[in-house]
Amino acid sequence: MDPVEILRSMKDALGGGGETALAAVEERLRDPFAVLIATVLSHRTRDERTSEATMNLFGRFRTPQELAAAGEAEVSELIRGVGFYKNKARAIIRIANEITTKYGGRVPRDLEALMELPSVGRKTANCVLVYGFGLEAIPVDTHVHRISNRLGLVETSTPEETELRLMEKFPKATWTDVNDTFVSFGKEICRPVGPRCPICPLTEICKHYNSGFGQTRKMKRKGMDMDRKERAKSGGEGKSGEL
Repeated sequence: MDPVEILRSMKDALGGGGETALAAVEERLRDPFAVLIATVLSHRTRDERTSEATMNLFGRFRTPQELAAAGEAEVSELIRGVGFYKNKARAIIRIANEITTKYGGRVPRDLEALMELPSVGRKTANCVLVYGFGLEAIPVDTHVHRISNRLGLVETSTPEETELRLMEKFPKATWTDVNDTFVSFGKEICRPVGPRCPICPLTEICKHYNSGFGQTRKMKRKGMDMDRKERAKSGGEGKSGEL
């Protein structure tokens, strides 16, 4: 299946929903700095917590200069809902300081420059390029890496390798769409544990499903259905133990 068709199938399966926290932040605040900070806050944190913490923070501190001068205790309280909030409070104040002193309060539009900021790795930098500036890049998180390998689109061991392979496979015009679609698909359908294969439109091409995983799930479902039928014939669960 063509990579563009894969994206389209994922979107159809999601019913047009499943917007990620970063896309929501970009839409509401339209600020690369807010996207950068939201990405740092999102690490090991659910989308709804990320959105809430980001809006709390930017309701109080709107610019890098303001956040750079903020107290760590107040920032920690504002982002308390995210994982490792105390460590992240220190990190985002350092980021704000760096942007203020080194870049005059403006977030750099360059991947390498972004990766020089404290606590900013390749995935975070690519997220800023995509969601903050609308530039072509493919941020690869655990969802993108997992799904790409499950489908057989790539055979890679690291997110960095996955990024390079996906850039070769997907037309550049679709790059900004890959992360949002794959992440939403990974949360709703191709989940890390208990993937919802029966409603997935990509089982025909899925390497993971067709390697035997899918057949195992089919057999389990068939066994459960037969067990339920047998219990119904015998009068239902728990009847033999009733007084």
